[in-house]
Amino acid sequence: MTEGPEGSPDETWRGPIRDIADPAELLDSTPRYAGAVWAVRTDRARLPHGAVVERDLVDHPGAVGIVALDERERVLLIRQYRQPVGGYLLELPAGLRDKGGEEPWVTAQRELEEETGYRAREWAVLLDFFNSPGGSNEAFRCYLARGLEELPGGRPRTGEAEEHHLPRAWLPLDDAVAHVLSGDLHNPTTVAGILAAAASRDRGWASLRPASEPMWTLPDG
Repeated sequence: MTEGPEGSPDETWRGPIRDIADPAELLDSTPRYAGAVWAVRTDRARLPHGAVVERDLVDHPGAVGIVALDERERVLLIRQYRQPVGGYLLELPAGLRDKGGEEPWVTAQRELEEETGYRAREWAVLLDFFNSPGGSNEAFRCYLARGLEELPGGRPRTGEAEEHHLPRAWLPLDDAVAHVLSGDLHNPTTVAGILAAAASRDRGWASLRPASEPMWTLPDG
């Protein structure tokens, strides 16, 4: 390690600019809570420089979201009540990856149909992110869906509770970006997906990846 200003260790990264799976040594893991969707555990791990830490984390199955664009380049949003924040959010269609063995692309197709009553002919990966990597292993993938058409019977009435009534809203992509930047929209999938879609469009959609591309996740602890 080289020395930086005033003799401090040089903390400049000179490696590749990409995330790398390289888990610390797991010393033990203690379950704390198991719920219907996710669990909480405490991991004790030895970091590469030798320090031993304890970290509580949410063990999450992951999720997918969809930026669905029509032929007029309008984004499809749904309005849904969210109990944790006590309000109604306008969001991209999305859903948990809670069906074992289901490919994320298949989950996205199913969620788009169930939550909006639309299906799409064209699919591509828009972006991937960890939703809250400081406390959760939730891996999220957002797709771009185009070539939309309504299902013959409309939205399947499979939803209950918060999904019983999901009003739709269509926003031109540039207007959606403006609503994100003004603080009108707060759902993280929606914020990231809309901004990524606008950035990709401005680059001629050259950043899109095949819908079948495997998701990158950290190995199980």
